[in-house]
Amino acid sequence: MAFWDKFRETTQTLQTQLMAKKGELKSGAFRDASMAMCALVAAADGTVDQAERQRTASLIATNEVLQNFAADDLQRRFNAYVDKLTADFAFGKVSVLQDIGKAAKKPTEARAVIQIGIIIGGADGHFDDNEKAIVREACQAVGLPPAEFDL
Repeated sequence: MAFWDKFRETTQTLQTQLMAKKGELKSGAFRDASMAMCALVAAADGTVDQAERQRTASLIATNEVLQNFAADDLQRRFNAYVDKLTADFAFGKVSVLQDIGKAAKKPTEARAVIQIGIIIGGADGHFDDNEKAIVREACQAVGLPPAEFDL
């Protein structure tokens, strides 16, 4: 099986797992950590162009698990995290990872945040090394081993 086919199958499995836990994923910590993760993956290469911002925003708006929250609120939070990262990536990354780390208190939420990062990372057909590295750092922030996610 080609890498991309295997990855697409993995993201479909992750989405199915997220949907099974949708009822448990309603906290403010999950909401914030998810948007922080989306912004971090979008900015993994140090920049976020308008097309990338729009593509990620579209994915956020259509993700069934994230529909537990108001789309405009998610968009506002995502944009705030992206702005923080684009202003000063190194400093912003520390702050964003701290918000992701708040999901560590609930293992279900922590795993869901990482799964969302992987789904967002592969949404454009390429889960590149920068995105993988960022998701590995997020795993550390929530106290989960990257190997659990084949990272």
